Amino acid sequence: MKVAAIQMDAAMTDAADRHAAILRSLEDAAAAGADLAVLPELARTGYGAGPTIADTAKDADASLAEWQDASDRLGIAIAMGLAIRMPHGVDNAAALIAPGRAPVLYAKRMLYGDYEKGLFRPGDAPSPIVEIAGLRCGLLVCFDVEFPELCRDLALRGAEAIIVPTALPRSDGARFIAQNVVPVRAFENQLFVIYADHCGSEGTFAYQGLSVIAGPDGSVLASAGESDAATILADLDPGAYGASRDQNPYLAEVAARLPTGR
Repeated sequence: MKVAAIQMDAAMTDAADRHAAILRSLEDAAAAGADLAVLPELARTGYGAGPTIADTAKDADASLAEWQDASDRLGIAIAMGLAIRMPHGVDNAAALIAPGRAPVLYAKRMLYGDYEKGLFRPGDAPSPIVEIAGLRCGLLVCFDVEFPELCRDLALRGAEAIIVPTALPRSDGARFIAQNVVPVRAFENQLFVIYADHCGSEGTFAYQGLSVIAGPDGSVLASAGESDAATILADLDPGAYGASRDQNPYLAEVAARLPTGR
């Protein structure tokens, strides 16, 4: 499977400009032969839009219809972060939309800080696993991937890749997360991690960039810089990492000795 991680410029605060930029990026990813394009957390509104995010959130059908049309038209699966209004409140969600298939949603479980906790309700369900171009993919959102338990749960349930829309804020710690923690999550679970961030700044928020696609052996298959919008591409071949899985049989040992995964 070929995957594209799309790093977006947070300075695009005009809704029409942001919408057009997302469509152009999806068209470019499809033209490059990508089977899946991954956009950042709250890609449609921007992460820093504040109460407007929740106030303007729509239900899943209304929120996803245009992106389903884009997926069908371009022949590419799309993973993106967006706010979804549910009967119980507003979810900070990741949607996985594939041509000719019903969209799949996951609500972020680990909300980060008072800002998110004031806008969203925390999700309470594990990520579904969906097959895209023959690869079994799970979804997490930003802060979720920093919790090894959530990644290990997906790996034990058979995920071969974890898709992570993110809005990683700029800091020395954030640089460590993008460059070290994300590849380690891939390595310790022997799967791929696709991590798509914003870059630049909007209002009081500044983002780290450094979107990355990491392989099961912890290698960086593709990465973006800190400052500029970019689309990074990588071919994901699970069969190429047999030696790494033999040398680092973490999942087999957990399954054999810790049957509950704990």
